[in-house]
Amino acid sequence: MKVALVIAGNDPETVWNAFRFGVFALGQDDEVSAFLLGKGVEAERIGDERFAVRAVMEEFVAKGGRLLACGSCLELRAQKSDELCPVSTMRDLHALVAESDRVLTF
Repeated sequence: MKVALVIAGNDPETVWNAFRFGVFALGQDDEVSAFLLGKGVEAERIGDERFAVRAVMEEFVAKGGRLLACGSCLELRAQKSDELCPVSTMRDLHALVAESDRVLTF
C-alpha cells in the first residue's frame, strides 16, 4: 500500500506519533511518504524531552520513508531545506496524493 502523511502541525506529540506510524507502516512493507506543510516544516526543530521528533524522523528516512517539505512554508519561516527535509512544491504534494492509496493528515 502507498501511504501519504501530510503533517501540518508542530505539536511535538502529534508529529512524533505521525512519524512513529510512518515507521510502523514501513515495517509492514508499505511505501510511505511524508509531506511537511505549514507549521509542519518546523518538525525538525521541535525540542521536547518527552518526544524525540528528530530521532524518529531520521529513523523514518533510514527505513526508506520519503520526506518532503513545502518550499514556500520553509521560506516564510526563513528556514532552508537539508538532506533530511528536501524542498518541495504543491505539484509534489499533488503527485503524492494522486499516487497514494491512503492519505492521513496530522
